[in-house]
Amino acid sequence: MTKHSNELGDFTTTPRLLTVSLLALGIGAISAFVALGLLKLIGFFTNVFFYQRFATEMVSPIGHHLGYFVVAVPIIGGLIIGLMARYGSERIRGHGIPEAIEAILLNGSRVEPKLAVLKPVSSAISIGTGGPFGAEGPIIMTGGAFGSMAAQFFHLTSAERKTLLVAGAAGGMSATFASPVAAAMLGAELLLFEWKPRSLVPVALASATAAVIRRYLLGLGPLFPVPQHPAVVSPEGLLFCAIAGILGGVLSALLTNFVYWSEDNFFKLPIHWMWWPAIGGLLIGLGGLIFPEALGVGYETIGALIQGDVPSRLIVGILCVKSAIWALALGSGTSGGVLAPLLMIGGALGGVETMFFPFEGLGFWPLISMGAILGGTMRVPFTAVIFVLELTHDFNAFMPLFIAVVTAYAFTVLTMKRSILTEKISRRGFHLSREYAIDPLEILFAREVMRTNVVAIPENIAMEELGRRVEASHGTQHLYPVISRHGDLAGVVTRKDIQRIQERILTLREAMQKKVVTAFPDEPLRLVVYRMAETGLTRMPVVERENPSRLVGMISLADLLRARTRNLEEERHRERVLRLNFIPRKRHSLNKRSAVTVSSGAQTPGL
Repeated sequence: MTKHSNELGDFTTTPRLLTVSLLALGIGAISAFVALGLLKLIGFFTNVFFYQRFATEMVSPIGHHLGYFVVAVPIIGGLIIGLMARYGSERIRGHGIPEAIEAILLNGSRVEPKLAVLKPVSSAISIGTGGPFGAEGPIIMTGGAFGSMAAQFFHLTSAERKTLLVAGAAGGMSATFASPVAAAMLGAELLLFEWKPRSLVPVALASATAAVIRRYLLGLGPLFPVPQHPAVVSPEGLLFCAIAGILGGVLSALLTNFVYWSEDNFFKLPIHWMWWPAIGGLLIGLGGLIFPEALGVGYETIGALIQGDVPSRLIVGILCVKSAIWALALGSGTSGGVLAPLLMIGGALGGVETMFFPFEGLGFWPLISMGAILGGTMRVPFTAVIFVLELTHDFNAFMPLFIAVVTAYAFTVLTMKRSILTEKISRRGFHLSREYAIDPLEILFAREVMRTNVVAIPENIAMEELGRRVEASHGTQHLYPVISRHGDLAGVVTRKDIQRIQERILTLREAMQKKVVTAFPDEPLRLVVYRMAETGLTRMPVVERENPSRLVGMISLADLLRARTRNLEEERHRERVLRLNFIPRKRHSLNKRSAVTVSSGAQTPGL
């Protein structure tokens, strides 16, 4: 083991983690109050529009006495949101989570300060006027906006701003649902685009801080208590959990396509997008007239579903009316989240499954299908499992829930290119990959790709010999190491400089660059790439670490591309390593000619 291998650590975290973590604690505390404020706003607008009173407690629109006038309430809300979007900020439109992703990836984690005000107000108006949305998307975006604003007051990198933006988002979700672990996992699976201590630790601390403060602001969880289910589910029940996962995946795909079919059709309308939320409000109002339970967030309906005792009318109404007006209204560009509606729709699917699947306890299949819908639609399997467990505190459901969620996730990954969240980003002209893996350049070293058949130039070389050596490289080498009389690396010279030397414009000593940027054989290629990016050089000598003047090879950008090619070959080349031979092979006679495959490695150009 070399000395350098002991110096290479598993993590790249620096003491800056402590500074960012302290800031994240403060942002987590702020996020808890932001979540409380948004919930109070939703309650205020619900009371004003449906009950004509000034109050801030969360109430359901179901008990209103507006009659047919209820159709006008969401239209009014849509008109207000359209005006706010056009003359305030267009970014208040949508789920909230795609906007947070876009801010992280495209805007250097900078969020406009006015968005921290406009987003919660518009979302509160949307939900308070009957919009069939959840509060989590707006809270995530609003918490992220406050986190980003706080970060912008300090001297931070873009990566640190991203961490604090996600810390605010996770804190908001944690305070809303009393789900600190799921909120941190959502940040890791959906928003951070990395799995590093430098970001995960601050986000987790912010989420935990918000959950602690929530106890004193909104009370303890769980948000949806359920009767405890058996700790052991029968093999037959586990099989049906996989079936529930497939059904959840199918419904997830249908819902996602429905939302974007709706958006496509709104784009075809010959009117300004400012009026679309009002049209969406009309559809919400008509749906609420037919099925009042479709209006608003519907936490009480979700709670009833997982208690396992709801009428068939409620199940059919959710699957037909709630799903339809949610997808249509979301496509209209109004402001609202997707988590709560998905929980309700998943619970209704579980209600249907209860009629046909084996009995595993009251509310078992609605609980399982809630997780399956979340995992399949949002493509966050670990978040979905932990989120449902934290919402219900039914930890006996862990294994069946895990089976259903992963099955739904696998189904949508195989059948759909993008999720309900990333599709919106794609439609704005950006590609977002949701697959994360170790960089192959991290586990390949310079010694594995460097060239050792290098043409070197002695420091006191004659002009004729210089010409012969340059010709020996056949035009494939662009950088030549210069070797001193003692055999040490004295510098480097480029091919262009050699031409000037041959034209007697410069001498070798004048053309030679003595300050040489080098690489070590035991360095990961990732470090070599970073050094090339920092210096602007694409070729450099490789020297011994113990004796930096001792040349051992050359490495170039072309060699790094060859390393990428090797990685692709490992992913695509299939071979059978072990074989079972039950029938003895016939021995070939020695005089028969056998086929031999010869593999020749092409010389890498570009040095």
